[in-house]
Amino acid sequence: MPKNNSKSLKQRHRFFLNPYKDCAFTKCPKCETKTKVRKFPLVIHIEPQQLFWLNKQCKYCPSCDLIIAKKQEIEPLMAAAFIQNNPKIIGNNYVVMGTVDKKDWREGDKNLLSPSEMVGRIYIFKDVWDFKVIPAG
Repeated sequence: MPKNNSKSLKQRHRFFLNPYKDCAFTKCPKCETKTKVRKFPLVIHIEPQQLFWLNKQCKYCPSCDLIIAKKQEIEPLMAAAFIQNNPKIIGNNYVVMGTVDKKDWREGDKNLLSPSEMVGRIYIFKDVWDFKVIPAG
């Protein structure tokens, strides 16, 4: 994404796509506060040009404003959504790019908004974090 474009986009939340199967992040990896469970309407861009909206239960740290989503939970849901209508994009590269308001997600889910209207309502993530898990011992 070009730098000059990102300034005009609305931003909200920080994000971490958890690639670890055995790590649930019950505590925030940044501040050690106990995480909450919240549902977020995530916006996912799948190559080459597919947007996917997923209302997903995630771990959330209110102190850091950090959403943590499990990669192993997102990928099967994307595959199931596209197996019938667009199977060739299954397995393509993707980026969880932001969220939309729940009201906008509901309208988009009912096809009440055009794709360009939905794009205008996206909040891209302020920052995408990456954490390395160091095994105990």
